[in-house]
Amino acid sequence: MTLRNASDTFDIGGDLTVHRLGYGALRLTGENVIGEPDDVENAKRVLQTAVSLGVDFVDTADSYGPGVSERLIREALAPYADDLVIATKGGLLRNREGDWIKQGDPDYLRNAHLCSLDRLGVDCIDLYQYHRVDPDVDFEASISALAELKDDGEIRHIGLSNVSVEQLETAQEMVDVATVQNQFNLGNRDSEAVLDVCEAEGIGFIPWFPLGAGDLGSKADVLADVAAAHDASTYQIALAWLLEYSPVILPIPGTSSVAHLRENVAASHLELSADEMQRLDAE
Repeated sequence: MTLRNASDTFDIGGDLTVHRLGYGALRLTGENVIGEPDDVENAKRVLQTAVSLGVDFVDTADSYGPGVSERLIREALAPYADDLVIATKGGLLRNREGDWIKQGDPDYLRNAHLCSLDRLGVDCIDLYQYHRVDPDVDFEASISALAELKDDGEIRHIGLSNVSVEQLETAQEMVDVATVQNQFNLGNRDSEAVLDVCEAEGIGFIPWFPLGAGDLGSKADVLADVAAAHDASTYQIALAWLLEYSPVILPIPGTSSVAHLRENVAASHLELSADEMQRLDAE
């Protein structure tokens, strides 16, 4: 089953049209997001299957592996189809102990961007996102570094990740922000105010952990009821809810399984009723 028709698309930055259901490539790495996956060929097959099913938006980061996810994307998908949008991120380190370390220094971001260009095998990155705000570095300095890369033609569009409304508005005064990637799912709507700004400004909102890493808490019972009514899984309903909740939401569920990938894509065909949406929102 392939993705739904073109009416379920979003124009990132106003000119990169993608189907709203994308693919997040974090899970293509080894255990704990470190190193190579156990089955490299399977990881490549997942990517190739995603594209064959109509997925045209793939999200990754230099810290996934680190470097592993970006390289696998190039090996599996290059030369890239003209309509395939590859997004990556910089500004968050992953060490061998499994720690996530913020790094927003402008020189670091410039170098990280160069490394991502090389690993992905491109001259310009479609969507480059500041992965996580570094409290030890002036936020505007970090954004200015990315704006310069955009002016130089090495970044097509700039995105932000894990930001507040205030940070988003500050960045908007400096550059055109194309997307925001914050945690958001049926059970966690802490970024609702950020989503409101994105809707008002036509900014794509990419929810990470769109399935809550399998834990949607108090939503479990109503999810099960709605899923049974559609002969679907609870994960599929959680994805369908995101797609219905806002036209700017671009879910990027990740998986290392072709079977799970097909289930995720099938979720784009589910249509929830107004009553079902109300029940999911209320409980």
